[in-house]
Amino acid sequence: MASTTGSSSGDISEVKFLTVAEVATVMRVSKMTVYRLVHSGELPAVRVGRSFRVPEDAVNEYLRKSFFQTG
Repeated sequence: MASTTGSSSGDISEVKFLTVAEVATVMRVSKMTVYRLVHSGELPAVRVGRSFRVPEDAVNEYLRKSFFQTG
């Protein structure tokens, strides 16, 4: 099994998931922007019922990549 981003153990129980609203707050964007990132595949997410959960590490990695690309 491939390890999760930023996790050395690869144990899924240690992954912290954020709601779309929480991701929007962290990134300071609208919820619609987060949905666009999820649907385009730029931000990985897990579907739980009708909602999405995004791994916190994935949000941090996305922001890290975006920050360095703008320079």
